[in-house]
Amino acid sequence: MIRWLKHPDDPLPDVERAAPRTSDLPGLVAAGGELTPRRLAEAYSKGIFPWYSDGQPILWWSPDPRMVLLPAEFKLSRSLKKTIRRFIATPGSALRIDAATRRVIAACASVPRGGESGTWIVPEMIEAYGRWHDEGRVHSFETWIDGELAGGLYGVCIGRMFFGESMFSWRTDASKIALAALVAFCRTHGIDLIDCQQHTRHLASFGAREVPRAAFEKHLANALAGPTPKRWTYDHAMWARLGLQPRSNPEPTLAS
Repeated sequence: MIRWLKHPDDPLPDVERAAPRTSDLPGLVAAGGELTPRRLAEAYSKGIFPWYSDGQPILWWSPDPRMVLLPAEFKLSRSLKKTIRRFIATPGSALRIDAATRRVIAACASVPRGGESGTWIVPEMIEAYGRWHDEGRVHSFETWIDGELAGGLYGVCIGRMFFGESMFSWRTDASKIALAALVAFCRTHGIDLIDCQQHTRHLASFGAREVPRAAFEKHLANALAGPTPKRWTYDHAMWARLGLQPRSNPEPTLAS
């Protein structure tokens, strides 16, 4: 039976209560409730995330297996390496963290994706994650070209765990550059796993893979006990974590 959250203080059940793989909704843990920073903190700390469409109740998920990207296993293709080197060397280009988080979330909700007719990032979710950003939990990695936001991604950080949510591009490869920067940031700060939630071929091409939910939950428990990075700024020296040489005199970056 799927638990319905009827009251704000109703706790989310443990992930072992999720619907099994053989069900019509594998990984569904609960339904209902409301999206608040408090509820989101509870959910992510248990390895649960919201995912639903407009007109549906809030649906809470913990899939098994779980798609993850280990920064140590990140696959940087030769073509993307060339793209990032060109980006680093181009005046007016910058990688920024949290300079326009709400714009990034809204863009992730609005930019069309191949094979998708709608978005799961509904207005209620944009508002909730925007409020959580104000509390320092939601962060965006942004690719800026010619002084304009060109693409990026956003996610949640608790302890030594980064939960990737969504990405978008208005310019070719802009989201890929932001993902590479996230990996470099994670390597710098000792974050050794990025949650990708569910399998996609796009993420698999970067080295993401599926792990059993039990293994994910074990890693999550250890990661939550670690300290969250204090400085959410992107230093161009971090590109060296990917074997890339930054400019000798990089342009200033914006910080939260």
